[in-house]
Amino acid sequence: MTIAVFLSSLIGAMALGVPIAFSLLLCGVALMWHMNMFDAQILAQNLMEGANSFPLLAVPFFMLAGEIMNAGGLSRRIVNFAMALVGHIKGGLGYVTIMAAVIMAALSGSAVADAAALASLLLPMMVAAGHDKARSAGLIASAGIIAPVIPPSIGFVIFGVAGNVSISKLFLAGIFPGLLLGVSLWVTWWWLARREVVEVPPRKSMAEIMVALRQATWALVLPLIVVFGLKFGLFTPTEAAVVAAVYALLISTLVYRELNFKSLVPLFVASAKTSAVVMFLVAAAMVSAWLITVANLPEQLIALLQPLLDSPRLLMLTIMVITMVVGTALDMTPTILLLTPVLMPVVKAAGIDPVYFGVLFIINNAIGLITPPVGTVLNAVAGVGKVSMDEVTRGVLPFMVAQFVIMFAMVAFPQLVMVPARWFY
Repeated sequence: MTIAVFLSSLIGAMALGVPIAFSLLLCGVALMWHMNMFDAQILAQNLMEGANSFPLLAVPFFMLAGEIMNAGGLSRRIVNFAMALVGHIKGGLGYVTIMAAVIMAALSGSAVADAAALASLLLPMMVAAGHDKARSAGLIASAGIIAPVIPPSIGFVIFGVAGNVSISKLFLAGIFPGLLLGVSLWVTWWWLARREVVEVPPRKSMAEIMVALRQATWALVLPLIVVFGLKFGLFTPTEAAVVAAVYALLISTLVYRELNFKSLVPLFVASAKTSAVVMFLVAAAMVSAWLITVANLPEQLIALLQPLLDSPRLLMLTIMVITMVVGTALDMTPTILLLTPVLMPVVKAAGIDPVYFGVLFIINNAIGLITPPVGTVLNAVAGVGKVSMDEVTRGVLPFMVAQFVIMFAMVAFPQLVMVPARWFY
């Protein structure tokens, strides 16, 4: 009965058009009422405690870093460097998109920001060269979702806080799976674009490549700082977010000189607004998470999935399918905050490594950003690239399938995640 109250109140509120954060609060109130323990003070206390977390400070700083990098010229120089390397080969603009997405993923951790930047920079060039507009937009959208997997990742921060899992280990474990997602896009694009007749840019000389590399060096250094800093314990993930934001600010204002104080104000305001939305969503979800624990919903789910506990791979497969279904209706952050407190006890009961589960869970949620009908990244690419939602959805399907194949390969072979992760540890 408790599960029915939880699901019916949440889904009912969302069906009525109530924003997700308020739907989560209404769900919490319904659970408290059902358990005959309603108290407005307890509700307020848990709401405040939900956002009172030091690791969650990483979220606004990573968002600020992404805003600064896109406006300060770092993203554009990364694209120019990738163009100099592979822009001349057939389908080269697609490979440029994938390379730029992987590098930018190691800078911001925001799928929407990366996809919007790539759409504004590369989509017009791809269409002008003769590439199919829908397919190009689909590639950009699917490349953008690598950002939540390769560190620094806002998704890993939220999951680590909600599931009490080491964020540093999640960051390091996400590097190789994120690169595999890029490889899957590379192979899929090669297969789809091999028959296209497109205008290929001339090959860049070695001197031009070195100029592009020199211009992008300051941007390329940041991922190395973050990864090595985490690996050798120089700073925590939260401190890494501050380092990323300050570094991007200094490079954009003092080195590239594309930002000044006047242009910084809108960036700070935009990142503050986005951070406020995310943090309120986190706070509201923590109320539901606390009530989920009080109502013993994880124990009920463990009892329900008891036959699968002896088969970790089958259990992981079931969880991934459930997450896929939820991801078609919910954005990444609410999905993480809703499912993590419910699924983590099940995962631990089955003896599954929480870091391994976290990596696959975030990959699944990241792909959910390009699954219709919600598809936040699809909407971003459609808006920035002036493409219809139907076209982007049609173009993204083969790339989305390729990324799901990689995810399920990791379910079948956990070594794809854990062996490289142990090396990075």
